[in-house]
This record gives sequence, C-alpha cells and structure tokens, in this order.
Amino acid sequence: MADAITVKNLKRTFRHYEKKSGLLPTIKSVLWREWNDSHAVDDVSFTIPEGSFVGFLGPNGAGKTTTLKMLSGILTPTSGSCKVLGFTPSDRKRAFKKQIGFVMGQKSQLIWDLPPTDTFVLHRDLYEIPRNQWNDTLDTLTKLLRVEHILSTPVRQLSLGERMKCELITSLLHKPRVLFLDEPTIGLDVISQVHLWEFLGTYQAREKMTVLLTSHYVHDIANLCENVIILNKGRKVFDGAFETLVNRLEPERCGIIRFHKDQLKKDQIAKIAEMVKNRHLEQIDLRTYRIAVPREELSAATQWMLRSFPIEELRMEEVDLTEVIEKAFAMESRA
Repeated sequence: MADAITVKNLKRTFRHYEKKSGLLPTIKSVLWREWNDSHAVDDVSFTIPEGSFVGFLGPNGAGKTTTLKMLSGILTPTSGSCKVLGFTPSDRKRAFKKQIGFVMGQKSQLIWDLPPTDTFVLHRDLYEIPRNQWNDTLDTLTKLLRVEHILSTPVRQLSLGERMKCELITSLLHKPRVLFLDEPTIGLDVISQVHLWEFLGTYQAREKMTVLLTSHYVHDIANLCENVIILNKGRKVFDGAFETLVNRLEPERCGIIRFHKDQLKKDQIAKIAEMVKNRHLEQIDLRTYRIAVPREELSAATQWMLRSFPIEELRMEEVDLTEVIEKAFAMESRA
C-alpha cells in the first residue's frame, strides 16, 4: 500500500518579541526589538498509508494544527519536508488542492447570510466538479448526514451541529483523497458528536479516503482510529496502533471479585490471604477483592479464581483512556 502522507524532519518556527510594559520599553522597542523563536513543530517525521484513519493527539499548543496547516499548504515549513499524494503542499498546485479537504472546527467555509446550497454551488464551480457528479455526491452526503430539510435555511439560523454537517459536505463534494479534520466536533452536544463520528466511519470506509483527525475526545479517536500520532511541545512522542499505546501504558487489567458470604469459609479466607501476593489480589473486605494482573495473565488468573472460590460477582474495569493519553503526553519526545 502506497503512503498518502510522508513527513521528514518537519519544523515550523515562529518569531515573536516580548515588550515590557511602560513608556521607556515602548520607545526602546521602536528602535530595537529582542526576538524569540518558538518551535511549534520540531523535527517531526511520520508516514500515513493511503486509506488510513489516523488520530492526531496532543495537548493545546502541541503543534497539531500547525502540522495540518503545513500538510494542507496553508503554512510553509521552516525546514524539513512533507509530501501529500506525491505533491509538496507549499507549492499549492491546483491539482493538489483538488485532492484534499480541510475542516476546522473553529473556522467556517459557509457563507453566513446565505443557505448552505449557495456555498455548495460556489464550491462546485471553484473545483470544476461535473454537474452530474456534484448532484449525486450532494444527494448522498445530505441523506447520510440527514440535512435535506435545512439546505435552504440561511447558515446563521442553523444550529452548531447542522453547520458542522454542512462544513463536512462542503469539504467532501469534490471527493478528496485526503481529508484533514481539526477538532470538527468542538462545542457539539453528545448526540451531534455521535452522528458525525458514525458518518465519518462509514464514509471513510466506503470511499477508502485517508483521514487525519485531531480531537480532544479520546474515546472517539479510539473508536475510529486504529493508529494514532501523539505530539507534545512540537515533538512526536508516539506513532503506532492505539492498542499498542494502551498495552504499553496500562499493562495491567483491574477488576473486582466478590465472594458468597455464606459459602466462604475461614480456611478459604486464610488461603486467599496467603495467595494475595502471588495472585496480584488486594483485599477490600472479607468478601471483596481487587485483582490487578498483567494482560497476558488475565485469563489464567480469573479461571483460577472461578475454580477455587465461590464467586458472587466478577467485574473487570474499563481502561481509563483519558489517563492513558495523559501518560502519553508525558512520555519522552522522540523523532
């Protein structure tokens, strides 16, 4: 499978100056300024195969949006290189722009005082989309997103969820091969988020489109994306399968085991107490224990408990994905 995106030693540095308060520093800044460099993206490398759905994670200021802007040609790298579908994005060739889409949750492509259909028509003309193809694609997208009833309503009268669905339609009308999504569900209610994620998962699988998604909703990333790239302070700290990340940072599975009171004898309690250390058990009370075992030993440990003692309840705890990501943010940066 060919790579849709290739990034090598990508850097983006912004220059800014800090002016102290007061009259004298203000006058001084007119004649001489002390500039500082801020490395928004610092020596990042990765590849994304065609047809992949990849999550792009990192805390605020990690460099996610800056990276997407360089991949889409909005920004030019300070150094390093990136290729998208064989094109250098900063060249901004028309053939390249016809093959990508970009949705930013905090910026709109829609014309505020006009209905979405007018923006769709403008998009059709700008991208030179054949009318029959445009009609078929628009019909498919509006049905999948269930927005047929709002196409003639001015954008300013639409809800945030409805506007975001129309933003997606605008970016997909020309059938891009690569789609960049920067916080597309920011500010949306839970139901609207679910609808958008369901649509994206279905549409991406059907069209074999390459999608690079940034989001603060970790569970959505986990459900949609097999692979994730994590940035922190402009540097890459992880690139691989989400499951691999979880296994690395949460190598144990935890659960609660509760025993039948009337069937648990004193000698059995003594035996449990004796086996606590070896079986990774922590006693909560006379009937309840917390088990924490390596993932590869989970099956054997639970079978041993079920064979050895009268079990009333066995409940394994879900992995806290938010905690996993927070641990990932603190990982040592690596190129």
